[in-house]
Amino acid sequence: MMSLPFYQRHHDHYDRAYRHKALQSTVSQYQKETKSKSAVYAQGSAAYARGSAAYRHASAADFSLESSAAYSHGSSAHNLESAAYSYGSTAYDHAAVQSKRSAAYSLDSEALSKSSAAYSHGSESINKLAAAYRLGSETYGLGLKDSNLMIEDQSYKMSPKAKRARQHLVSEDKENEAIDYSVPIFTGREVNISGITDTEEERIKESTAYVAKRNLFATGEGVSVSKVAKSVSEEEHHEKKSRKVAIRESAERVALKKTLEDTQAFHKKLNQDKLLHPPEFVIEPRSHTIWEKQNVKFHCTVAGWPVPRVTWYKNNVPIDVQAHPGKYTIENRYGLHSLEISTCDFDDIAQYRASAMNVKGEVSAYASLVVKRYKGEIDASHLHAGTFSMPLSLGVTPHGFASRFEIKFIDKFEVTFGREGETMSLGCTVVISPDIKRFKPDIEWYRNGVLITPSKWVQMHWTGERASLTLTHANKEDEGLYTLRVVMGEYYEEYSGYVFVRDADAEIPGAPGAPLDVQCLDANKDYVIVSWKQPAVDGGNPILGYFIDRCEVGTTHWTQCNETPVKFARFPVTGLIEGRSYIFRVRAVNRAGVSLPSRVSEPVAALDPADRARLRSHPSAPWTGQIIVTEEEPAEGVIPGPPTDLQVIEATKNYVVLSWKPPGQRGHEGIMYFVEKCIAGTEDWQRVNTEIPVKSPRFAVFDLSEGKSYCFRVRCCNSAGIGEPSEATEATVVDDKLDIPKPPGRIMPTRNTDTSVVVTWTEPPDAKELVGYYIESSVVGSGHWEPCNNNPVKGTRFICHGLVNGEKYIFRVRAVNAAGLSEFSQDSEPIEVQAAIGGGLLHAAPSPPYDITVLESVRDSMVLGWKQPKATGGTEITGYYVNYREVIGGVPGKWREANIKAVSERAYRIENLKENMVYQFQVAAANLAGVGTPSLPSKPFKCEEWTIAVPGPPHDVTYTEVRKDSLVLLWKEPVYTGRSPIAGYYIDMKETEAKEERWRSVNEKPLQKKFLKIAGLTEGVSYVFRVRATNQAGVGRPSDITDPVVAETRPGTKEVVVNVDDDGVISLNFECDQMSPNSKFVWSKNYEPIEDDSRLDIDSKGGKSKAVFKNLGEDDLGIYSCVVTDTDGVSSGYTIDEEEMKRLLALSHEHKFPTIPLASELAVEILEKGEVRFWLQAEKLSGNAKANFVFNDKEIFNGEKYKMKVDQHTGLVEMIMDKLEDKDEGTYTFQLQDGKATNQSSLVLIGDVFKKLRDEAEFQRKEWHRKQGPHFVDQLGWEVTDECNVMLKCKVANIKKETHIVWYKDTREIMVDEEHDFKDGVCTLLISEFSKKDTGIYEVILKDDRGKDISELKLTDTAFADLMNEVCRRIALSATDLKIQSTAEGIRLYSFVTYYVEDLRVGWVHNDTQIRFTDRVKTGVTGEQIWLQINEPTPQDKGKYTMELFDGKTGHKKTVDLSGQAFDEAFAEFQRLKQAAIAEKNRARVLGGLPDVVTIQEGKALNLSCTVWGDPTPEVSWLKNEKSFVSDANCILKFEAGKNVSFTISAVSTHDSGKYSLVVKNKYGTETSDVTVIVITVSGQTDTAKHTVSISGQSQNNITVPKKKKATTMSKPQQEKEKKDIKPHVDEIIATEETSDSKEIPRVEKEKNTENNQQTEKKTHGKAAAARTVP
Repeated sequence: MMSLPFYQRHHDHYDRAYRHKALQSTVSQYQKETKSKSAVYAQGSAAYARGSAAYRHASAADFSLESSAAYSHGSSAHNLESAAYSYGSTAYDHAAVQSKRSAAYSLDSEALSKSSAAYSHGSESINKLAAAYRLGSETYGLGLKDSNLMIEDQSYKMSPKAKRARQHLVSEDKENEAIDYSVPIFTGREVNISGITDTEEERIKESTAYVAKRNLFATGEGVSVSKVAKSVSEEEHHEKKSRKVAIRESAERVALKKTLEDTQAFHKKLNQDKLLHPPEFVIEPRSHTIWEKQNVKFHCTVAGWPVPRVTWYKNNVPIDVQAHPGKYTIENRYGLHSLEISTCDFDDIAQYRASAMNVKGEVSAYASLVVKRYKGEIDASHLHAGTFSMPLSLGVTPHGFASRFEIKFIDKFEVTFGREGETMSLGCTVVISPDIKRFKPDIEWYRNGVLITPSKWVQMHWTGERASLTLTHANKEDEGLYTLRVVMGEYYEEYSGYVFVRDADAEIPGAPGAPLDVQCLDANKDYVIVSWKQPAVDGGNPILGYFIDRCEVGTTHWTQCNETPVKFARFPVTGLIEGRSYIFRVRAVNRAGVSLPSRVSEPVAALDPADRARLRSHPSAPWTGQIIVTEEEPAEGVIPGPPTDLQVIEATKNYVVLSWKPPGQRGHEGIMYFVEKCIAGTEDWQRVNTEIPVKSPRFAVFDLSEGKSYCFRVRCCNSAGIGEPSEATEATVVDDKLDIPKPPGRIMPTRNTDTSVVVTWTEPPDAKELVGYYIESSVVGSGHWEPCNNNPVKGTRFICHGLVNGEKYIFRVRAVNAAGLSEFSQDSEPIEVQAAIGGGLLHAAPSPPYDITVLESVRDSMVLGWKQPKATGGTEITGYYVNYREVIGGVPGKWREANIKAVSERAYRIENLKENMVYQFQVAAANLAGVGTPSLPSKPFKCEEWTIAVPGPPHDVTYTEVRKDSLVLLWKEPVYTGRSPIAGYYIDMKETEAKEERWRSVNEKPLQKKFLKIAGLTEGVSYVFRVRATNQAGVGRPSDITDPVVAETRPGTKEVVVNVDDDGVISLNFECDQMSPNSKFVWSKNYEPIEDDSRLDIDSKGGKSKAVFKNLGEDDLGIYSCVVTDTDGVSSGYTIDEEEMKRLLALSHEHKFPTIPLASELAVEILEKGEVRFWLQAEKLSGNAKANFVFNDKEIFNGEKYKMKVDQHTGLVEMIMDKLEDKDEGTYTFQLQDGKATNQSSLVLIGDVFKKLRDEAEFQRKEWHRKQGPHFVDQLGWEVTDECNVMLKCKVANIKKETHIVWYKDTREIMVDEEHDFKDGVCTLLISEFSKKDTGIYEVILKDDRGKDISELKLTDTAFADLMNEVCRRIALSATDLKIQSTAEGIRLYSFVTYYVEDLRVGWVHNDTQIRFTDRVKTGVTGEQIWLQINEPTPQDKGKYTMELFDGKTGHKKTVDLSGQAFDEAFAEFQRLKQAAIAEKNRARVLGGLPDVVTIQEGKALNLSCTVWGDPTPEVSWLKNEKSFVSDANCILKFEAGKNVSFTISAVSTHDSGKYSLVVKNKYGTETSDVTVIVITVSGQTDTAKHTVSISGQSQNNITVPKKKKATTMSKPQQEKEKKDIKPHVDEIIATEETSDSKEIPRVEKEKNTENNQQTEKKTHGKAAAARTVP
């Protein structure tokens, strides 16, 4: 049956997405259903419909026919709940037309009377139904929902009834069945209402109805209407009823009244204070020790509200009754819970836990069960027996239908992960046997123990086989433990699984997650306090606050309620319209942006709680809109009294909430309130709400100054005036009263499954109003944290799912309350995700002990010793049981128990024995799993008094700390000491396989202590040991030998490590990764258990243990050892002697008063711009490190002069000063502080040190300014090229196209051939053949519009000498190898260099003897040739010649061997050249005087003369035109004094023209000189000057042109031979073809003066170099 929500009759729903499809046809369904109603109700409904139409016409209200039909439908008795809808709709309509109501009531009342009369036709029936409705409403609210609780919690709780204790109100009364009537059970509305729950819907209806009633009451109209209606209804109140109707109504009243009384009594009995209580064990279960095959029963009593659900666990695994039918019986009888275990065996030995849980938390109680076996009745088949089967009827309950049902879950939903906005579905297939059709299961879903009802967020479905739950739009509020409960009759079964909902992807990267669980805590006319929970994800940036938005129900417009974000997770929203309903949402904001909005809250009406309570207590008649009032007339003109009980109920830094009670004196007129405030200690009262009075007795005050104290008071007002103020409150400080909680402590992860870990923690101290906890996990080493839950969990235990198997995780927890989130707890110890050790399997009993021996024997008792079992069964051995028996005549008797209570030591004295009787013994070990198999019987021992003088054997010989070359042997002193005290011990050892005679003693002198570290073992060899005690009488019997032990260091072995933490605390630390669940760390000193904890604190957590010294001193010297039980011998030791103690104490002092280690002390440097930088660097700084800067004992601070910086990442601390002035001379100190650690470093800058630093800074500043324009990167310098030239060069920078470069030498500009392009950034000036002339000061200038820069190079004095040395070095390196040359004078040795300078010193060595130069042996330089001339060489000149070139620093040598064939060939060549030179010197020759051509006028006289030379005197002859020519009268030829030759013609004629040749000849050769004579006639005379040459050779007006000479020497063969001999020296010994001048000196002579005749001029880049004059 469908009902139309009142708010959809005239308005669209505020969110169209939430509309239900069924609402589209609701009105038509109402019309169809009205046809099936009774005639009485139909008649009354029709009459009322007509009356309603008349009334609506009179009141001008906008009522529709469908609404009237709905009213008619609402009168049906078959669905009393629809009356609430009709009533709410009427009240809503009244409120909607409030503005028109006055006019409606002022019209004629006749129509209204008629409608009332028409309605009253069936009023009696209707009134009865109304009474039934009211009774049913109360029953519904109190009986099934417990309205007081449900209104506050706004949700259903888990049923408080235990299993098989539920009762159904099922009536099988025959009479009622015959008349088709059953007592109505109000099980809640079946229709799905979109957007608003049933509970909140009723609130909305009540609020609107109340507003309408109050408004009518204020105008008095309701009174008149009430009276009219009453008068009309009194006219007809009789109606004939059938017996069936009367009986039904009577039965209805009786049944509802009975149900109401029972329900109220039930709730009063169970929860008298009507508050929620966490579970609490009144009586805890106790441990049991029983015999095998017995039954055991654990009992406990639990209190709490709602009634806790108790779950039983075995070794932390829930007990599944169905999986072991007949084995376990779980019962709950009126709060007494019990677990019964049938036919117990060893598998039942375990720790059992009862866990009680409700919505307020969970608590557990533990008990252990030990099962023992009868002695002598061992049945091996029972050691591993399984569980026993029992009939199903006995496994559930002994009575009721439930014993016949078995409920199983298959195809279960597992732990589920989803994301906000997604659709998630959970489901289970339920198998119920036997399947009885008339019994259908009730399917219930719970979230965190709270019953889930269908809504727009949650949909449920049951197919008859499969139950499913769908989250249509998952939110973080949906995260939690989901439980499916299947109820059959009085029995139910449950299955649970956790659902995780992660945040949706943020619209803005880095934005936080959405808040959750938005609720309205305190709603009244003036404000609503909205609360929420903070999200787990902050997006990487701290959340700055929250924005609250509101939306009026029925609209889609959201309004932001606060301008600035609020951090407190509660906020009062004001500015609401009274009577209207609102929904709220919250958004979080951080630096990145605003989060997605939260899920909207449930709607809440702006009404006072008292008004709601009044409506719930006295609801008005729902169909007529009639307002019921009392007949008492209101008192008028009464000024209200002061309010009472004014108090501050909530105070934060943003607002203060006040609460008070209305005054007793106020009349019946409505009152309102004015709130006043003043600063504490003053009487300056200010009204807070100056414009609009407050309607509710609560008010939120804003705009208060944080940190100040205020007082408040309240006044009442009405139409009569303003009353007196209330008493002022105590001074209230505007601040958050609720502090952010401290972080939780003791985070302990434990293994659960292969993908989950159980994390437990302790509640933070002084925690108030905790909302829950957030847990985060991180893979070790990743640094990335992920939230494990997105909805805060209550309690201190949580299972983190979704982990990666095999990875190591660490966990941290933070607490949450309204003030915010706490800091994260300390990280937990890392834990590897694996299934719990053993996978839930039970432990086994230990194996038998062995090697039983007698340690002492007296007349009536014996002391036994034995060795520990090799297999402990996976848990610690709790004790030993000893049995003995007599052996008479070799026949053993019956075993007897020696001890009833288990003994923990492996030595036990058996008393009350018979003297001289022989006994056998056996020992059994016990652990948590039970008593193990006894050992084999020992060999027989005779009980007799030992009288030997030597001591008995030591016992309990064990070894520990086994390594590859050592182990530690431990033993206990003998029980029997002999006749004198024990003086010491001897230790024997041998290899395991060695013979008995191979025993050897480890120690020569007896040991006083009872332990020994045995070193020198061979790795991989197996050894056995034994111990002997000695006293004055001698050495006693040896102990039993130990078990074989192999000397090896096992993989993963760890040692005890000493550590001194940052607080100087000294501790010994040991880790073990091979621990079992029952392993423990056992510390000992000198291998004795540590019982005195006054000097040592031991803390073990997970696989780590720490022994902390409280105050390390001499009393703590010794060997400290740690052994891990239930492992394969994991142990280690550490020795603290005096030296180690001193070292540790010094290290502790250093840590207590730490210093920050410095990588570098305070230093100073000059930066590029001339800034001064002081700096030091610490090796490491934390983020909290800080520095103080001190100058001359006064602290200086960061500012214009000082720029300070501390880089914690690099440890660099620096201070930069722009400029260093005279006043900055002094001492600079940097003081560092990092937590407790401190350090400082100082730098003294005074005197010359300061001046030097200041000058350097000033220079650097100028350099920086210089470099802003064109400048020199490398100053002017020089280098010598491979050609031995000098190149001046410099490197420039910051140049541009317009930059010029100018070179100077001694302030005179050097002209260069071309401009430099600066492409390579290098400028050069090349000076060729550098010499002393080039000494001077060179400058180069760069300049452009940005400035200029100058670089200078001084090449004088030392600098010039250095350069010349380099030039000389290069010249010396360029020297060629020595060569031999023969000349006419002798033999010449020579070498060529690039060029020669005087600074290059040359020396010659002959056969390692310095040559002394003479006229015969001399040296010299010709151009680039350096030579040694040996004139007229002799055999003594043979040998090795070395030329030494010295550049001023280094000598360079060139060597040639002038001996043997080299000398012979050179000497022969010298002889030849000498002869050729003599011939050349003495041959006949014309020395000069004859021209080449003579032109003379006819008739003139011609006189030609010349000089000839030769030895012997040459013969002279003339030729004319190649014919012999002799002297005649016309031509006179003369040869005088053997050297003067003349040619004279007195008057020339044309016949004298021709070629004349002078031929001179002697034995060394012939030479011809030609002259051409041209005679011209007078007619052919020209302007050509004529020369007349006299006999004496004087020129007489004639032109002489140089003549060519022909030299004729020896015969042709001789000439060829001569030519061949002198070929290598042609340039030196062949005469020129030109005739020598008369003043010409022969070449051989001229070479002597070569050096005096050389002239050289050089040029590079503008300096010209002239060619040398060749001799």
